[in-house]
Amino acid sequence: MQLGVYSFGNQAADPATGKLASTAQAQRDLLEAIVLADEVGLEFFGIGEHHTEEMPASAAAVVLGAAASATKRIRLGSAVTVLSTDDPVRVFQQFATLDALSGGRAEITAGRGSSIESYPLFGYKLEDYDRLYSEKLELLLKVNESPSVSWSGSVRPALEDQLVVPRPDRGSLPIWLGTGGSPNSTVRAGQLQLPVSYGILGGDPARFKALADLYRRAWAAGPATARQPLISVGNPGFIGETDRGARDTFWPTWYRTMADIGQRRGFAPPVREHFEVDAERGALFVGGPEQIAERIIRLHGAMGHSRQFLQMDFLGLPQRDLLRSIELLGTQVKPLVEAELGAEPEVVPNPLGPVSEAAPVDSAAASAAGQGSLNGQLGMNGQPEAASL
Repeated sequence: MQLGVYSFGNQAADPATGKLASTAQAQRDLLEAIVLADEVGLEFFGIGEHHTEEMPASAAAVVLGAAASATKRIRLGSAVTVLSTDDPVRVFQQFATLDALSGGRAEITAGRGSSIESYPLFGYKLEDYDRLYSEKLELLLKVNESPSVSWSGSVRPALEDQLVVPRPDRGSLPIWLGTGGSPNSTVRAGQLQLPVSYGILGGDPARFKALADLYRRAWAAGPATARQPLISVGNPGFIGETDRGARDTFWPTWYRTMADIGQRRGFAPPVREHFEVDAERGALFVGGPEQIAERIIRLHGAMGHSRQFLQMDFLGLPQRDLLRSIELLGTQVKPLVEAELGAEPEVVPNPLGPVSEAAPVDSAAASAAGQGSLNGQLGMNGQPEAASL
C-alpha cells in the first residue's frame, strides 16, 4: 500500500489574524508540503487542476517541476488533469519534462472534471463534454505510445507523423484514469487496461467495491498482458494527534469550503452532525493515526487498492496544521498500515504496448454495476463526474 497526499492549493489562514494567504503564497505552500511529504516517506503527491480562489492550483506541472529538484523519492502527479479543456500534446510534453527532471517519478491522472470553470475559461462548451474527453484521451494515449503521432478527430487539428518530445527514459508515462464513481469510466479504464483512480467524496467508501470488481472484470476480458490492474483512492482526510482534535481542527475549514462551493452550485452547507458521521465511517478520513490506519486497511479489504491519498488542505486551514497532518501520515499512519498490509514501494503503472482508440464502453455492464450502489455520487444521473479528485 502506498500512501500520499493531494491538493488543489489552499489559501491558508494566519493562525493569529485569520487573514487568508494570497493565491501566490498558496503555490509556495504547496511546494513546502511536497518536500515534507517526501521527507517523511510518503510515496505520492498529486495536484489537482482547479481555477478558483479557494482552489488555486491551476498549473500542476509547474509546481511539481519545482518539487522535482527539491525531493528525492516521492512520485509526482496530477490529481487530476482536466484533459477535456487542455491539449493532450502539451500535457504529455509538460509531464515528460517533469519525468526527466525528477528521474522518472512523474504520473498523469486524466479526467473530465467535476468543476466546470475551465470550460468558459478556455472557450469550450459543456455540450461537448463527452466528445472532448473521449477524443483527447485517445490522442494522449497515442502520444504516450510513440514519438511519431498520426491522429485525426473533431476537437483539434489533425496530426500526421508529428514528432512529440521529450520522451520519458522508460519509454512512456504512467497514465491513470480519474473518476468520481462513473461505471462508464470504470469500464473504459478496464478495457484500455489502464490504472484507475477513484475520488470518493461522499457516502460509504466500501460502496466502491462494486466498481473495483467491474474494473477488474473489464480488464480481464481484454488481451493477456504483463501489466496488472491498479486502483488508487483519493478522498478528503486529516490526521491529528487524537480523533477529536483532528475533527475540531478540520471542521471549520471543511464547512467554509463546502459552504462557498454550495452557494455557487446550489446545495446546502454541511451540518456538524453529518460531518461527525462521515468522519467516523464515511468518505472523510478525519481522525487520529490509529483510526485512519484502521480505515485504510478496512477499505483495502473491500477494494484491494494499492494507493490511498488524502486531500487535507481546505480553505483557511493553517499551513502548520497541514504540515503536521502530513507528518503524522508518514511517521505514524504509514507504519501501522505497512505492518498490516506490507509495503509496495514499486507500484509504478507503466502502460506500454499498443493503444487502440478509447473504444466504446460496455454501457449495459456499466449500468448494472452502478445502479443502486452509487446513488448520490457525482457522475451519476447524467451529471459531470468528480474526476478532479
